[in-house]
Amino acid sequence: MATIEAKKARLGINIISALIPIVVAILFGVRLPNVEPLSFLPPIYATINGLTAVLLITALWAIKRGNRQLHNQLMNVAIVFSVAFLVMYVAYHMTSDSTRFGGEGAIRYLYYAVLISHIALSIVVIPFVLHTYLRAFLGEYERHKKLARYTFPIWLYVAVTGVVVYLMISPYYAH
Repeated sequence: MATIEAKKARLGINIISALIPIVVAILFGVRLPNVEPLSFLPPIYATINGLTAVLLITALWAIKRGNRQLHNQLMNVAIVFSVAFLVMYVAYHMTSDSTRFGGEGAIRYLYYAVLISHIALSIVVIPFVLHTYLRAFLGEYERHKKLARYTFPIWLYVAVTGVVVYLMISPYYAH
């Protein structure tokens, strides 16, 4: 039976998971006045996405070898990196105009397919990550493992496609 604290944590996760996409969407409409565009951020947050993917794969490797401590440390860093990515991504968009993809033909359709799936799954993965983390924190390792089977591939896809989207759009950034 779940404790009152665990139930409150789960409710908090559900609220946070709903609020993050809403707040991000609202902030996308905000332009900070008299602030230089933070045009240096996209390669940094793309690198953070790539490093997150490496952390996730390494954390999986660690837990498969029974190294729970290393797995825990790597997952904590992956979560910190994901939060840092989100902060930088929002900061960039609050100071810079959106960049339009300039590719044509099939590559354009591919870009938008990757972009749309990346955005949709980046929203979907939030509660998965937080609930998976909570289960480990509470010592519910079997439940953690069951949820992680779904969380891991979604989070990895989001991290990798974040890099792919950056590589595809980067030639069109204004310099």
